[in-house]
Amino acid sequence: MDRRRFVKTCSVGAGLMAGGAMLLADHAYARDYRRVRLLDETAHPLRLADLSVGAQYVFHYPFAATPCFLLDLGRPVPGRNGLRTEAGRAYDWPGGVGPAASVVAYSAICAHKMAHPTRTVSYIAYRPSRGDDDPEAGVISCCAENSVYDPLAGGAVLSGPAPQPLAAIVLEHDAGRDELYAVGTVGGEQFQRFFSEFAARLSLEYPNGNADEPLAGDVVAYRLENFSANVLTC
Repeated sequence: MDRRRFVKTCSVGAGLMAGGAMLLADHAYARDYRRVRLLDETAHPLRLADLSVGAQYVFHYPFAATPCFLLDLGRPVPGRNGLRTEAGRAYDWPGGVGPAASVVAYSAICAHKMAHPTRTVSYIAYRPSRGDDDPEAGVISCCAENSVYDPLAGGAVLSGPAPQPLAAIVLEHDAGRDELYAVGTVGGEQFQRFFSEFAARLSLEYPNGNADEPLAGDVVAYRLENFSANVLTC
């Protein structure tokens, strides 16, 4: 099953309403949002062939202010069934995309206290290998409260206080054009909580009041080190 059909099959009443995508009460199932194409930092279509294995990219989706991680993990990443939200609802994750099924994306909002990349600092980041003896290589770590997630397993929690996996971004890869699209999410979303808790800062960053505007068209994916002035590691 391709990922577009995966989203449509798993969605329950998914679609766009006046204020954005319909969110289910338990936030557990796959949800369709508007399909957006990812661009590189020169505003050209982002090619999978140009992704650096182990590098981390940040793009916004499904809303103007909600950041996500894009990763090429350099190895096939199979889907995973039976992940659970904080409320205990099970859901399935479709796995990686691309010729090697190695490209994945996740919400970059930590599932604990919602630390996330900003232009000033990022307390959450992917940790590639720092040597053959690095026991914590290949994880997404949040230095705010030491939550650790596994990007090879649908963003599952490996350690720390996070109560659920990172919400995953469902991707499509157009093999003919080698273009990458974000089409939806799966897992426990925190977007409405994000908008509520960071309302004061977002009102300054988005003075037109469009922080929660559903995105459409094209969005730019930045290398994290080009997006955040200070990327913390722990």
